[in-house]
Amino acid sequence: MQCIEDISEEAWQNYINLFLPTEMCGDAAIITNSPPWLLASYPDGNLFQLTQEEIQILLGREEREKLFLQGLTLAGTKCLLIRDNLYTEGNNTMDLRTKGQSRGSQAVTVVQIESVYLVVMGLKGTEGGPLNLKAFEMATYIREAILQHMTHV
Repeated sequence: MQCIEDISEEAWQNYINLFLPTEMCGDAAIITNSPPWLLASYPDGNLFQLTQEEIQILLGREEREKLFLQGLTLAGTKCLLIRDNLYTEGNNTMDLRTKGQSRGSQAVTVVQIESVYLVVMGLKGTEGGPLNLKAFEMATYIREAILQHMTHV
Protein backbone atom coordinates (compact mmCIF):
# COMPACT_ATOMS: atom_id res chain seq x y z
CA MET A 1 0.00 0.00 0.00
CA GLN A 2 1.37 3.39 -0.96
CA CYS A 3 1.45 6.21 1.56
CA ILE A 4 0.19 9.75 1.32
CA GLU A 5 3.77 11.07 1.03
CA ASP A 6 3.96 9.43 -2.42
CA ILE A 7 1.43 11.84 -3.88
CA SER A 8 3.19 14.27 -6.18
CA GLU A 9 3.39 18.02 -5.75
CA GLU A 10 1.57 18.31 -9.06
CA ALA A 11 -1.34 16.21 -7.78
CA TRP A 12 -1.68 18.34 -4.62
CA GLN A 13 -1.58 21.48 -6.77
CA ASN A 14 -4.29 20.08 -9.05
CA TYR A 15 -6.57 19.55 -6.03
CA ILE A 16 -6.22 23.23 -5.12
CA ASN A 17 -6.57 24.56 -8.68
CA LEU A 18 -9.74 22.55 -9.25
CA PHE A 19 -11.64 24.53 -6.62
CA LEU A 20 -10.21 28.03 -6.89
CA PRO A 21 -11.18 30.70 -7.42
CA THR A 22 -14.86 30.39 -6.57
CA GLU A 23 -17.61 32.81 -5.60
CA MET A 24 -16.63 32.38 -1.95
CA CYS A 25 -13.05 31.04 -1.78
CA GLY A 26 -10.14 33.31 -2.51
CA ASP A 27 -7.21 31.23 -1.31
CA ALA A 28 -6.34 27.71 -0.20
CA ALA A 29 -3.40 25.55 0.78
CA ILE A 30 -2.69 21.95 1.67
CA ILE A 31 -0.27 21.58 4.56
CA THR A 32 1.18 18.83 6.71
CA ASN A 33 2.81 18.79 10.14
CA SER A 34 6.06 17.34 8.82
CA PRO A 35 8.37 18.43 6.03
CA PRO A 36 7.76 19.76 3.41
CA TRP A 37 5.01 21.54 5.43
CA LEU A 38 3.33 23.37 2.52
CA LEU A 39 2.33 20.83 -0.12
CA ALA A 40 0.35 23.13 -2.43
CA SER A 41 -1.25 26.56 -2.50
CA TYR A 42 -3.32 28.72 -4.79
CA PRO A 43 -0.81 30.65 -6.94
CA ASP A 44 -2.75 33.93 -6.82
CA GLY A 45 -3.27 33.87 -3.05
CA ASN A 46 -1.14 34.60 0.00
CA LEU A 47 -1.16 31.21 1.73
CA PHE A 48 1.95 30.22 -0.24
CA GLN A 49 3.71 32.40 2.37
CA LEU A 50 2.78 30.08 5.26
CA THR A 51 5.88 29.47 7.37
CA GLN A 52 6.91 26.27 9.12
CA GLU A 53 6.49 28.02 12.47
CA GLU A 54 2.93 29.14 11.61
CA ILE A 55 2.04 25.62 10.52
CA GLN A 56 3.52 24.11 13.70
CA ILE A 57 1.47 26.48 15.86
CA LEU A 58 -1.70 25.88 13.83
CA LEU A 59 -1.37 22.10 13.93
CA GLY A 60 0.26 21.70 17.35
CA ARG A 61 -1.62 19.43 19.72
CA GLU A 62 -0.26 20.99 22.92
CA GLU A 63 -1.64 24.10 24.64
CA ARG A 64 -4.36 24.73 22.05
CA GLU A 65 -6.26 26.92 24.53
CA LYS A 66 -3.50 29.53 24.05
CA LEU A 67 -4.72 29.97 20.46
CA PHE A 68 -8.03 31.38 21.76
CA LEU A 69 -6.19 33.94 23.91
CA GLN A 70 -3.29 34.86 21.64
CA GLY A 71 -4.62 34.11 18.18
CA LEU A 72 -2.20 33.05 15.49
CA THR A 73 -0.84 34.16 12.15
CA LEU A 74 -1.28 32.57 8.74
CA ALA A 75 1.05 33.80 6.01
CA GLY A 76 1.78 36.84 8.18
CA THR A 77 -1.92 37.67 8.67
CA LYS A 78 -3.13 37.82 12.26
CA CYS A 79 -6.14 35.59 12.89
CA LEU A 80 -8.61 35.10 15.72
CA LEU A 81 -9.63 31.57 16.62
CA ILE A 82 -13.42 31.18 16.52
CA ARG A 83 -13.86 27.41 16.96
CA ASP A 84 -11.31 24.64 17.39
CA ASN A 85 -12.45 21.08 16.69
CA LEU A 86 -9.42 20.19 14.61
CA TYR A 87 -8.61 17.18 16.76
CA THR A 88 -12.21 16.30 17.66
CA GLU A 89 -13.03 12.94 16.09
CA GLY A 90 -15.77 13.22 13.49
CA ASN A 91 -15.43 16.99 13.11
CA ASN A 92 -11.73 17.75 12.48
CA THR A 93 -12.22 21.42 11.61
CA MET A 94 -11.10 24.80 12.84
CA ASP A 95 -12.66 28.19 12.15
CA LEU A 96 -10.68 31.44 12.19
CA ARG A 97 -11.20 35.01 11.06
CA THR A 98 -8.52 37.38 9.86
CA LYS A 99 -8.10 40.44 12.02
CA GLY A 100 -7.69 44.13 11.24
CA GLN A 101 -6.95 43.89 7.55
CA SER A 102 -7.43 46.88 5.27
CA ARG A 103 -9.34 44.61 2.89
CA GLY A 104 -11.75 43.56 5.68
CA SER A 105 -11.79 40.39 7.71
CA GLN A 106 -12.08 37.02 6.06
CA ALA A 107 -13.30 33.64 7.28
CA VAL A 108 -10.77 30.81 7.31
CA THR A 109 -11.54 27.10 7.65
CA VAL A 110 -9.03 24.32 8.32
CA VAL A 111 -10.10 20.71 7.66
CA GLN A 112 -8.06 17.60 8.47
CA ILE A 113 -7.87 15.08 5.61
CA GLU A 114 -5.95 11.97 6.68
CA SER A 115 -2.46 13.30 7.57
CA VAL A 116 -2.80 16.56 5.63
CA TYR A 117 -4.85 19.69 6.27
CA LEU A 118 -6.79 21.89 3.89
CA VAL A 119 -6.74 25.62 4.70
CA VAL A 120 -9.41 27.64 2.86
CA MET A 121 -9.74 31.43 3.07
CA GLY A 122 -13.00 33.02 2.05
CA LEU A 123 -13.39 36.17 0.04
CA LYS A 124 -14.28 39.36 1.89
CA GLY A 125 -17.91 39.12 3.02
CA THR A 126 -18.07 35.31 2.96
CA GLU A 127 -19.49 33.95 6.21
CA GLY A 128 -17.93 31.02 8.04
CA GLY A 129 -20.90 28.64 7.58
CA PRO A 130 -20.97 28.64 3.76
CA LEU A 131 -17.16 28.55 3.70
CA ASN A 132 -17.25 25.44 5.94
CA LEU A 133 -19.60 23.71 3.52
CA LYS A 134 -17.29 24.52 0.59
CA ALA A 135 -14.23 23.38 2.56
CA PHE A 136 -15.97 20.07 3.42
CA GLU A 137 -16.86 19.61 -0.26
CA MET A 138 -13.23 20.20 -1.23
CA ALA A 139 -11.99 17.91 1.56
CA THR A 140 -14.34 15.10 0.51
CA TYR A 141 -13.12 15.32 -3.07
CA ILE A 142 -9.46 15.36 -1.98
CA ARG A 143 -10.01 12.44 0.45
CA GLU A 144 -11.57 10.36 -2.36
CA ALA A 145 -8.78 11.32 -4.78
CA ILE A 146 -6.14 10.32 -2.19
CA LEU A 147 -7.82 6.94 -1.68
CA GLN A 148 -8.01 6.36 -5.44
CA HIS A 149 -4.38 7.35 -5.84
CA MET A 150 -3.27 5.05 -3.04
CA THR A 151 -5.14 2.05 -4.47
CA HIS A 152 -3.98 2.59 -8.06
CA VAL A 153 -0.30 3.22 -7.43
